[in-house]
Amino acid sequence: MSRMSFAQHPFLLGFEQLDRLVERTQKAGGDGYPPYNIEQRGETAYRITLAVAGFAEDDLAITVEDRQLVIRGKQAPEPEGRVFLHRGIAARQFQRSFVLADGVEVAGANLANGLLHVDLVRAEPETVIRKIRIGGRD
Repeated sequence: MSRMSFAQHPFLLGFEQLDRLVERTQKAGGDGYPPYNIEQRGETAYRITLAVAGFAEDDLAITVEDRQLVIRGKQAPEPEGRVFLHRGIAARQFQRSFVLADGVEVAGANLANGLLHVDLVRAEPETVIRKIRIGGRD
């Protein structure tokens, strides 16, 4: 038995991209590093917080690529000669992706106390009512 996709449902016209969106979301799962929180901060506001201890502002990049928020971190190479007796702080590069719904935009980002905060806002959709004229025969 084959799986019916969202795009194949007769009431969902024009949602072909929904299947691609679900597939991208599944691929963006990652390995759990760095840990993050997502919180709702009001009716139309959200905040994603990533624990990025050891990363400086210049080590981080935030982009929106095809409705996908992508956060990347890459630290400069360690100086020669450092000897760690224990290394428990992860310093590896990462890429964390979040799929954004239509109308959700990045409002800003800041780094404080080892936490990267990315604020998102969702624009209120306008209610549009448009009357469609039924064409008659001439």
